Amino acid sequence: MKLSVATLALFAAVAEAFQAGKPTARARTGLNGEGSAETLVKTPPAGVDPAFDALVKANFPGAVNNKELATRVVGLLEEKGFTPENTLLATSVCADELARELEDEFVDVYGTNFNLGGLSGFPFAGNTGWGAMSAHVPDNGYCLTIHGPHVGITKDGVIGKVERSGIALVDSCCGSAIAASRYLQAITDGSANINPKIQSFSDFQQGAVQELILPFGQRLARAENRMRELPYALYDSQEVMVNDIINTGKAKIKKGLAVLGGIQINTSPDTFDYFHPLRFDYYDENGNMVENMLPYLR
Repeated sequence: MKLSVATLALFAAVAEAFQAGKPTARARTGLNGEGSAETLVKTPPAGVDPAFDALVKANFPGAVNNKELATRVVGLLEEKGFTPENTLLATSVCADELARELEDEFVDVYGTNFNLGGLSGFPFAGNTGWGAMSAHVPDNGYCLTIHGPHVGITKDGVIGKVERSGIALVDSCCGSAIAASRYLQAITDGSANINPKIQSFSDFQQGAVQELILPFGQRLARAENRMRELPYALYDSQEVMVNDIINTGKAKIKKGLAVLGGIQINTSPDTFDYFHPLRFDYYDENGNMVENMLPYLR
C-alpha cells in the first residue's frame, strides 16, 4: 500500500503523542510532523499495556486500538482520493461521551462530523438525516460513515462496565443497551410488565432500542456471556436500519462513500479504546458497492 506524505505525517504525529509512557488522557491523531511509516507500523504503539491489550483481544477477537484503526482507515481512504478537504465525516454512535473517543479520532483528521446517531448508536436521524448529510458533502467529494454500538470493559476484564474519569463508581457501558437487555430478558422469562401504549416522546429512543432488539431475545438468552454478545446483537439490529438508509440514499453521495461499522470498546481513561471492525465497504459515485476493504483492517 502506497503511503503519501499526509499519511506518513499521521503515523508520526500519533507516535509522538504517545512517547511519554501511558497517556493521562487519550491522545488524538493529527496531520503534522514527518516520520517513517514502515517503522511505526511494525512498532507497537507506546503506552499500550500488553497484558490489557491481550485481555481485550481475548474477549473481542479482531479488535484494534483506535490509533491503529485510524491510521489504517485514513491511509486506505487516501488511496481512494479521500482528503480532509473533500471528505465529510458522518457518524452514528451512542450519545454517551465515551463514544466521542472514536469519533474525535476521525474529527481530528476530517474536521467536524454530521451526527446521524442516538442511543446505543442506532441511526435515528433516518433517511431524512441521511439526505441532509448528503447535501453537505463537498462538490466532487466523499463521505466516510462510521457506525456501531459500544461496550465497556474494565481493567480486570468485566464486560459491560467501565471506569470513567472523575467517577469512583465503576459504571455501566452502554447503559441504554444494558437497560434494553434487561427489558428483553424480563420478556423472555415472563416477568416484564409490557406497556402496549405508544412510547412516550420523552424517552422514545430507548423505547425504540428495546423494540429493535426483541428478535434477538433467544440469541442473548443462549449466549455464554450475555454482556459480550449484547453489542453484536445490537450491531446486527442496527445493520438492518443502516442498510435501508444507505440503499435508499447512497446515490446522493457525490463521488464515493466508505462505510465503517463495528463495535466500540471503551476502556479506562488511561488506556486506549478499541474498535472491532465488522464492515468496511466502498461505494462508487453510482452507489455501487465495489470493494470490501475489511480484510485490510485485520
